[in-house]
Amino acid sequence: MRLFVTAARFQLRHLAGSPAAVQVCVTAPLLTVVFLSISDYAGRTDLSPYAVVAPTLMSLWLLALHAAGELITEERDLGTLEGLIAAPARLGTVVMGRMCAVTAIGVVSFAESWLAAGLVFGRWLAFPHPLVVVACLLATVWAAAGTASILSPLFVLMPSARVIQNTLSYPFYLLGGVLVPVTFLPGWVQPVSRAVFLSWSADLLRDGLDPAPVTDAVARLAVILALGSAGCAIGLMLLRRVLNRVRRLGTLAQA
Repeated sequence: MRLFVTAARFQLRHLAGSPAAVQVCVTAPLLTVVFLSISDYAGRTDLSPYAVVAPTLMSLWLLALHAAGELITEERDLGTLEGLIAAPARLGTVVMGRMCAVTAIGVVSFAESWLAAGLVFGRWLAFPHPLVVVACLLATVWAAAGTASILSPLFVLMPSARVIQNTLSYPFYLLGGVLVPVTFLPGWVQPVSRAVFLSWSADLLRDGLDPAPVTDAVARLAVILALGSAGCAIGLMLLRRVLNRVRRLGTLAQA
């Protein structure tokens, strides 16, 4: 745990002023304004929570994808990847600590989106279930980092896997129902969507902003955490196998 916290603190210091963090902080409120403009034009003010939840989850997943790729790429560019792998500290723990720190920055986008809805459109959303909202955001941070960690081994093997990184953003937004609920997707897609943590996070966050009672909140949080943990386990397993392979072949520097 100490190694995890140390890696997270290091990444937070390193992240200050990074282009990815700035991009998320700028685009989240703009997306909220766009979504609210559409709902306002359609006369659907009841969709305001959707316009706040969607940019938040998009930011979290975007940062998770960025972290999964850029952490390995930056270490390779700096010539420190070999030393990081040779160190006694477990690389998987370091990677997860740094990824969680990066993804946690995305929580700021929730505050920005909420403020944009209030300042621009006068829609100050209430928090009838604050504990549910906070717990869901924290669980989503873990799930996003855990799921994106599956990509980390690819960046050890490849000089650049940013094509994969870029192509996994919008498909996940659609499958996760961050703006349009999963129930509106074709029937054959819905089982696949339920395997994506974003679908559970989106539904629970929207319910947390709704005055109606939230049903099965604990169970739904458990599903989000379980999906994130499963992704983390798969990512760490793949990372160990990839590291064993490059050590055996001596191809890390040429990867």
